[in-house]
Amino acid sequence: MLEPAIKTTLTLPTQEVYYRLYRFDSAPPRRLLLLHGGGVAGRITWGGILPHLRHWNEVLVPDLRGTGKTRYPGHHDHSFEAEEVVADLTALLDHLGWDKFDLGGYSYGGMIAMLLKAARPAAVEKTYLLEPALLGKLNDEESIRARALILHAAKRLRNLENVEEGLQLFLDAVAPNRTRGSKNEEIIRSRLSHRPAGLACAIECVSHAAHRLDRAALIAAQAKVSSFIGGRSHPEVYRRCQEIAEGKNDWTCHLIQGADHALPFQKPELIAELMNGDLEKLQAINAAMELLDPRQEPKM
Repeated sequence: MLEPAIKTTLTLPTQEVYYRLYRFDSAPPRRLLLLHGGGVAGRITWGGILPHLRHWNEVLVPDLRGTGKTRYPGHHDHSFEAEEVVADLTALLDHLGWDKFDLGGYSYGGMIAMLLKAARPAAVEKTYLLEPALLGKLNDEESIRARALILHAAKRLRNLENVEEGLQLFLDAVAPNRTRGSKNEEIIRSRLSHRPAGLACAIECVSHAAHRLDRAALIAAQAKVSSFIGGRSHPEVYRRCQEIAEGKNDWTCHLIQGADHALPFQKPELIAELMNGDLEKLQAINAAMELLDPRQEPKM
């Protein structure tokens, strides 16, 4: 894996936020913040994608609450809400002086990315969402069953004697169509078992947000979005993505064939190429608009 230029911790009153900052001198001056999903930290989640990105000279990959090396000062996992994770990121961005950047988020991190965009609309330019939590319909029958299953998984994960059962329930909820018993599943289980209580906290964070947040308002707050859905994920997720795209002319859906919810681990090169291509298309549109009306400020 690539080695970051900086890897360190920002100490906040309630959280020690660990982050890695990658620099690519050959890339144009543009910044990208990447947020991982629940249970697997930033370096592993984005490690296969990073080497194939062409348009960012700085890429920031923090570990979110409950995952990796980001911890409470006492190093014990506690419950948290999505707004607290956004506050951690806001403090980190202010610390680094990042006032303009592109944004990517996967699963739990996708939900946080959407909240960050809503909180700082002028700062976030282009957004990439990989199967973000909360994208499905709240009242969809299968979604309701999946949420009940995943909360049951969180209870098992908090009890260290039931971690394996908790991981099984978690995977059944987020990736019901995966290839079971495969080598890839063994690897995923091993990664998720690193901090089971932290994974439980992330699951509960998403569940709480699902019941509290106004999804329609959150989606309306997004702009210039590329969304990625695994071809083996529940069809409702992709249908919902297409519904959103029909109502928002700056939202694009990519169906990643052969992948399930673990798509950043399964198809990293393809995802990176699509990220590169979508940014190139956006830049071409902005350049054409600038030619038509030089007085208009480019929309990056």
